[in-house]
Amino acid sequence: MTVSGFEYRRIAAGDVRLGVAVGGEGPPVVLLHGFPQTHLAWRHVAAALARDHRVICPDLRGYGGSDKPPGDYAKRRMAADVVALARALGHDRFALAGHDRGALVAFRAALDHPEAVTHLAVLDVIPAVDLWASLTGTAGVFAFHLFLLAYPPPLPERLLGAAPAEFFGHFLDVWTRDPAAIPPRVRAGYLAAASTPESIAAICADYRASATVDAEHDAADRAAGRRLAMPVAALWQRPAPGVELPFDPAAVWASWAPDLRTHVLDCGHFLPEEQPDAVVAALRELMAADASTGTPRSPAGRGTPPSSPAPPSAEAPRAAVDSQHECTTL
Repeated sequence: MTVSGFEYRRIAAGDVRLGVAVGGEGPPVVLLHGFPQTHLAWRHVAAALARDHRVICPDLRGYGGSDKPPGDYAKRRMAADVVALARALGHDRFALAGHDRGALVAFRAALDHPEAVTHLAVLDVIPAVDLWASLTGTAGVFAFHLFLLAYPPPLPERLLGAAPAEFFGHFLDVWTRDPAAIPPRVRAGYLAAASTPESIAAICADYRASATVDAEHDAADRAAGRRLAMPVAALWQRPAPGVELPFDPAAVWASWAPDLRTHVLDCGHFLPEEQPDAVVAALRELMAADASTGTPRSPAGRGTPPSSPAPPSAEAPRAAVDSQHECTTL
């Protein structure tokens, strides 16, 4: 299955080749998917934005049609992939939106490469350092997969490999309030992409990084006073009745983003598929915000970001073209 009207390519970005769907003309916007999905999670949003934007939908390193090398799945590395991909397509500056794991990559890209990211949207996620701090008591029960996937190899890989469709399908089912949002053909595509041994190993490496180096990078940025130097939108699901989040998403994101707008949607975890029109509207509102200087606006009621040192990241290489469990769903 493909995004209708989009061109499919494979592009070298540093040490990996990423599968990417590209469509539309206009200001560039990059859309990053999450677990356990592929770029198809953005199919409705991408088609709508392509009317007046150039929309770039890659599969992340380790997912879908992209390379799945062993080793580094730190969000710093994955963010550099995204910046290199955009540059290969001719865009030194672009808007960036991410859902779930893709939001962690987008967040890191915005911190490490503020010269490249003009606007940032993060969907149903908070930074790794804040998430792990919130998982106390029974909150960890709802986020069992975070602990399982972060456990050292090879146990998680063996457990997932024994019944991959059942494991990944569980999350597609219980994190969705409207089952029709992920039709059988799309669901089957997600499961096929996630269930290979290479994909399982990459997914575990992704989650291990979030429990270790990603949280360390976040903590270092917070200690140094680094904040997001662009307009930011944070979107999340409204918890089901009787469910209480172990963190306040608005407060968490306000601590990182001086120029923040927030949206709470009536749906499950998969916002781009369950509420695509609302997501498109939020992204259009965000991208209409002034980013001409590369720093947040300071209208009434919004603060001016403190001066901060440059992030300790190497420049991304220029690539060459060739339900009931909503508590924590990162």
